[in-house]
Amino acid sequence: MGVVNVTPDSFSDGGRWFEPDAAVAHGLRLLAEGADVLDVGGESTRPGSQRVAVDEERRRVLPVVRELVAAGAVVSVDTTRAAVARDAVAAGAHLVNDVSGGLADPAMADVVAQTGVAYVAMHWRGHADVMDSLTHYDDVVADVRDELAGRLAALEAAGIRREQVVLDPGLGFAKAGRDNWPLLAHLDALQELGRPVLVGASRKRFLGHLLAGPDGEPAAPTARDRATAAISALSALGGAWCVRVHDVAGSADAVRVAAAWSAARGDRTDAGRSATQDGEHRA
Repeated sequence: MGVVNVTPDSFSDGGRWFEPDAAVAHGLRLLAEGADVLDVGGESTRPGSQRVAVDEERRRVLPVVRELVAAGAVVSVDTTRAAVARDAVAAGAHLVNDVSGGLADPAMADVVAQTGVAYVAMHWRGHADVMDSLTHYDDVVADVRDELAGRLAALEAAGIRREQVVLDPGLGFAKAGRDNWPLLAHLDALQELGRPVLVGASRKRFLGHLLAGPDGEPAAPTARDRATAAISALSALGGAWCVRVHDVAGSADAVRVAAAWSAARGDRTDAGRSATQDGEHRA
């Protein structure tokens, strides 16, 4: 899943793809580099970021979704708002990627249930301006699994079919840096819930701190791509359904290596399997 940020304040690219033409061109480059899905988002969720008006989010996202769908791309819309999700699906989006798992907008479940669209429900405890104060866990793996199980049950109760849902552990969202590693190392605990798992580690703060220089200064976001590719390979070996990344070429190569490794070892893993080859989640 290649990231297309249509925002002026993204932590990873500083607004390089804010204009629709630039965003579409970037999405097409990511497709050429091996992306199976393009994730188009119009609101930054970096720590401390403020919300944008819903009409502004629509203005940013919908033209890009339409153009990429017209070019033959499988498109995901990265939004927590039901109104934006509904309009994006009407414009051709195949998947809704909701970092709040339906908690930010109670109407989201109705949109997903009515449209039948595939839906990524991420582990979430609060918006970007407060999430860094919500990082206490007794056991981060068990707690995230249990909270995602609760979201899955709530989504089903709201009329969403279980097979529509993909789960995301929410790396970096209400997680201290050290808490992201156990989640990555124990993807199997999340898979016990019986749904595919999306991993979104790309360029995140915990990688910047891991790669800090001798002066303790975290590595810049674009200097985290090699570490991201390593996580992509390990996540594929761990059975992840998809990885969400900014640098598609490096992670696509890493996942191919993981698939070849698995095949040679005789594993029954889906490493390297394209998201769009999984008919259960194709919209």
